[in-house]
Amino acid sequence: MDAIDPRPFYTRATEQAAALINTVRADQLDSPTPCTEFDVRALLGHIVGGSLRIAVVGEGGDGLAVRPVADGVPDDGWIAAYEEVRARVLEAWEGDDRLEAPVRVPWGEVPGRAALSGYVMELVTHTWDLSESLGRPVELDPELAEFALATARRVLPDPERDEQTPFASAVPALETADTYGRLAAWLGREPLSRA
Repeated sequence: MDAIDPRPFYTRATEQAAALINTVRADQLDSPTPCTEFDVRALLGHIVGGSLRIAVVGEGGDGLAVRPVADGVPDDGWIAAYEEVRARVLEAWEGDDRLEAPVRVPWGEVPGRAALSGYVMELVTHTWDLSESLGRPVELDPELAEFALATARRVLPDPERDEQTPFASAVPALETADTYGRLAAWLGREPLSRA
């Protein structure tokens, strides 16, 4: 999997996230999410902020200097904020050289390919969080969940995690869970209907 180019997956993940963000209504912004520390508004801020962080990494900057939560976005400005940062990320990662260059991300210094794969996992997972909160208004791409789950199992092989890990310990997936459900469970989330 290390030889896989994560850029096509990241591009598709951003398209999926944008389509979902475009459905968010003002009356949903205070709703809870499976990512229990965030309501919908805070989750949108984290999606935009995390995307800015990986854009800066792709541009050769210090992503750790970027706060992973966007502040000051008006309630009706989330899609514009995400579209702006999404374009920046995709441009930053166009060059093949970025995939092999060592970069610093919160979990250490890794090749760009591994960093971007990790951000595919994060974006796809948070897209599921948002989808659950909004009542699943769009169909999610199962291939993105497969890539994200494979990445999650590789970078977080131990189902038990401490407070230093940005994802909670794994929980049992529902027997009927699709790949998104298994991804969410591996990263410590439960559907809102079960939480």
